[in-house]
Amino acid sequence: MDAEKDVVYGTEDLLMSLCNSVVRVLNVATQSRVNYSGMVQRITKTGLKPDIGCFVMFDGGFTGLVVLNFAADTAMEIYERYMLHMGMPKSELANFYTSDEVSNIMGELMNQIVGDFTGKVRRELQTNITQSQPKMLVLNKQVMLSVDTPLDRPEMRRVTFYTEKNNIFYLELAIDRTEFIKLHDFDSREVDADSLMDGEFANRERDAAPAPAAEAEDDDNADLLKSLGM
Repeated sequence: MDAEKDVVYGTEDLLMSLCNSVVRVLNVATQSRVNYSGMVQRITKTGLKPDIGCFVMFDGGFTGLVVLNFAADTAMEIYERYMLHMGMPKSELANFYTSDEVSNIMGELMNQIVGDFTGKVRRELQTNITQSQPKMLVLNKQVMLSVDTPLDRPEMRRVTFYTEKNNIFYLELAIDRTEFIKLHDFDSREVDADSLMDGEFANRERDAAPAPAAEAEDDDNADLLKSLGM
């Protein structure tokens, strides 16, 4: 293969994919805008820092660790937006970041973030990784915990994220030094056998079903417009 034509997917690409998963999950969950810095830090160790630290290990095609560290104000903003979006009355929300409910929600969101990331890895890199259950710790200002990783040649990065209210949190990633080199073109959807089977079944049902009448579709559109007061 011509080296100039090789498609190489390395640490920074994995990091960007993970950052995009953070943004996608939190934007949908909180119905607000979360962004990340255009700069990334090379770091020498990962750790949990105040006020809430979460981490997830993953293993399989490659091994790594994801850490999210939230200040109290950041955690409360994300928690409140998420719960309000889910329909919870503001009067019933937790008042302090030390509440178990806040930690549980941050852990659930982290689980969704890493799940979104591992799904993209399966589709786009044609390899499989599995994740551990998220672990959360509420930390006071005097406590920082280092997280050791079973990595031979770890590469570590930190990225700064900003919420809609300009509160800050940090993502840290530690992974084995690895590169994915594309050998040939492929459809990323081919990797997920379950999706392929579901799609094939849906296509058969669609082919077997009679075509909907255009008149009925027009009626549906009219009903929708009427319900919107248009």
